[in-house]
Amino acid sequence: MKYYCLGIKGTGMSTLAQILYDLGNDVSGYDDATGYKFTQVGLEKRNIPIYHDQSKELDPDTIVTYSVALKEDHKELQRVKQLGLKVVKYNEIMGAIINLFDSIGVSGTHGKTTTSSLIRHILEENGGCNYFIGAGDGYATPDNKYFVVESDEFNRHFTAYHPKYSVITNIEEEHMECYKDIDDIRNTFQLFANQTERLVVANGDNAEVRKINYNTNVILYGFGFNNTAVIKNLKLTEEGSRFDIYIKEELYGSFEVPLYGKHMVSNVCAAILICKELGIPKEKIYEALKTFKNAKRRFAIEKVRNTIIIDDYAHHPTEIRVTLEAARQKYPDKRLVVVFKPNTYSRTKDFKDDFVDALQVADKVYLTEIDCNREKQEDYPGITSSIITNEIEGAEIIDEDHIDKLGNELNSVVCFMSCAYVDKLIESFKTYIINQPKEKE
Repeated sequence: MKYYCLGIKGTGMSTLAQILYDLGNDVSGYDDATGYKFTQVGLEKRNIPIYHDQSKELDPDTIVTYSVALKEDHKELQRVKQLGLKVVKYNEIMGAIINLFDSIGVSGTHGKTTTSSLIRHILEENGGCNYFIGAGDGYATPDNKYFVVESDEFNRHFTAYHPKYSVITNIEEEHMECYKDIDDIRNTFQLFANQTERLVVANGDNAEVRKINYNTNVILYGFGFNNTAVIKNLKLTEEGSRFDIYIKEELYGSFEVPLYGKHMVSNVCAAILICKELGIPKEKIYEALKTFKNAKRRFAIEKVRNTIIIDDYAHHPTEIRVTLEAARQKYPDKRLVVVFKPNTYSRTKDFKDDFVDALQVADKVYLTEIDCNREKQEDYPGITSSIITNEIEGAEIIDEDHIDKLGNELNSVVCFMSCAYVDKLIESFKTYIINQPKEKE
């Protein structure tokens, strides 16, 4: 079949395009962005063509799918509709694909990508799997039994999925432009959980997760002793994390992983429980975890001279806090700096006070102006990054042209955080570091 993917450089759409190609389809795409994005790696590897204008000739049998970032009046979306082509939501296509396999749907307000990546890694080390991970990573072959799919709650996308197994890492207020309140969010997760055929693995430390009425078999995990699977004897070091898992008060196994922060250990526990359910021996799980490398833009570390640069996808206050705490774990003796790029006006408005609290885990705070492609600033009068920086002593606004504001941080840990792209900021900072005399370090 032929597919035309609009917004193909988006993390979800890029991933879907790769999977469609791997399953033998003819795939091409359109994107407004002409600059390079990290999501292009898999597309370029498969020679999937990307168009930036309306020059792509489309056959009448072409199926079109599009990113939610595109407005309904987008010129290319309007063109394909005028041509009379079939337009299908990308999550509906994904739902149909995963139904062909024993699928594992990984959901949650935070931790989806890391937990999906952990399950994928363990399965790949033990026979292989298909995967859809929202960091621009996708792969599929009809020969694999399992399909790991990151299941996003944005716009209720994951309600199109009916997995064999599922994970719920946590439930918090997020994407409030799509939901009425926390009850609406929890009820949508409940729908997803009860569409799961065999087993739900859910974080019992999260109050909202515990409120779900499960009609499917469920294992609750976490640090609390009221869970079925309990994490004990946690040791957080500069090299990573070590811990034990007890199931129904009996030791299942001891594990170690090169990840940082209590939240990461929780994600690892979920992955272990899923893989145990799939019949993978704990010894094999243990060995696979030791070689795990996280997904793109998840606590990605680079050292430039004496400066540690961390690139992370964190964009919700909870994610920012735990990521900064993880940086403290790995670099306890370093000054900690955060450069945060807010990506929606609505989230900045809804969680302003939480952002203020979370960012102050760092020693110094910088924000860029809000970078949003799906909301209009005029709809949110008065909402700028300054409503956050004004509440934090010493906080500043920064951009690529004023990267020299980081001139006093050449021996620090500098965390760049956003679900928007921060690569240009990072490259500007790296260039600035390299151009400094060594005696400044």
